[in-house]
Amino acid sequence: MSSWIRWHGPAMARLWGFCWLVVGFWRAAVACPTSCKCSASRIWCSDPSPGIVAFPRLEPNSVDPENITEIFIANQKRLEIINEDDVEAYVGLRNLTIVDSGLKFVAHKAFLKNSNLQHINFTRNKLTSLSRKHFRHLDLSELILVGNPFTCSCDIMWIKTLQEAKSSPDTQDLYCLNESSKNIPLANLQIPNCGLPSANLAAPNLTVEEGKSITLSCSVAGDPVPNMYWDVGNLVSKHMNETSHTQGSLRITNISSDDSGKQISCVAENLVGEDQDSVNLTVHFAPTITFLESPTSDHHWCIPFTVKGNPKPALQWFYNGAILNESKYICTKIHVTNHTEYHGCLQLDNPTHMNNGDYTLIAKNEYGKDEKQISAHFMGWPGIDDGANPNYPDVIYEDYGTAANDIGDTTNRSNEIPSTDVTDKTGREHLSVYAVVVIASVVGFCLLVMLFLLKLARHSKFGMKGFVLFHKIPLDG
Repeated sequence: MSSWIRWHGPAMARLWGFCWLVVGFWRAAVACPTSCKCSASRIWCSDPSPGIVAFPRLEPNSVDPENITEIFIANQKRLEIINEDDVEAYVGLRNLTIVDSGLKFVAHKAFLKNSNLQHINFTRNKLTSLSRKHFRHLDLSELILVGNPFTCSCDIMWIKTLQEAKSSPDTQDLYCLNESSKNIPLANLQIPNCGLPSANLAAPNLTVEEGKSITLSCSVAGDPVPNMYWDVGNLVSKHMNETSHTQGSLRITNISSDDSGKQISCVAENLVGEDQDSVNLTVHFAPTITFLESPTSDHHWCIPFTVKGNPKPALQWFYNGAILNESKYICTKIHVTNHTEYHGCLQLDNPTHMNNGDYTLIAKNEYGKDEKQISAHFMGWPGIDDGANPNYPDVIYEDYGTAANDIGDTTNRSNEIPSTDVTDKTGREHLSVYAVVVIASVVGFCLLVMLFLLKLARHSKFGMKGFVLFHKIPLDG
């Protein structure tokens, strides 16, 4: 019995865990190329014998290549090429190191799918040229190229430009071989007709009304002659471009309000680098209330809404058809602004059954207006179950009201609209009712007192013989 417990208790669990660990390492080892070692997130190949002749790839049944964040390769003299599809499976790759190896060529699209790359180290390889197109889409924090036999040409001038643009004083000591096979410091390299391009965007006023069209023009210059292209990002509106050598145009038609605030760039690019000129598109359009919901309770009651419009729309609330004025108890709050979209709520502080009713929001600017209505129920009537009462009161407490608001200044009293006569009239009616009740009560009480005194006096006059108040006293004795 004791032996059964020994082999089926915690000891057995530890044994199985160890076995699975061994199997895991064995699978990783089997999936790794020769001369390499692999873990769940790292591949390193540093054994020169027998070495590798191609960029390491994991077997299909191995660790998921998307989880690999670092690849380290050293002392691989027969590794000469990185092909376009060698690195594409390692989409999570952040650090790539190939040092003291025979790397001579890197395909232009080798890192096209490795947008997470941050550190690349190609120290002491056999690179004679390297295009900036390899890295133009990457946000690299480090690119180390020391110890490569670069050929002095316009193809590597981008490296010099990159070094000059770095703010760090720790620049790399890079050289290139001229036609006489003499080492020239890259910092001193001068190549005729090899410089950065320029782009000039000639744009009209880019404030346009929704649904209109606009045309942008751009010219580029440089030597070598640059290529020109348009970077429109995620532009929603229909657009088409025409390019002829160093001139180009972009036509945007039926402009959508969703494109307001978008940036449009004209880009010039050559071997040395690139330049761009950009403009921001501003679209004016009528307001739209895209969201209006029943009130929710948090710290305060809130009727949430979302409004789109440019220029920013003015807001006006109505309660049961009457204009509301802002006060400290009820006001419009804008919580989030996203360029032309405003998220907020009508905030109410401790509303009662008197605030139940229909709330209408109107948003308006110079291009049009929109309105939406919701029914709000905050509290049941006193003595009645807390359910919706179809007979909403015509008024609310005098303290509750809102004024017309321009978004962004929800407490601006200068925009206040006077209260309607409905509140004053009802207040006077209530006051009249209270006065009548009080007067009636006082009169009733007085009548009761008078009746009581009369009854008391009647008993005293006819039932008490000793009463002499009304007897005449004879004068002659």
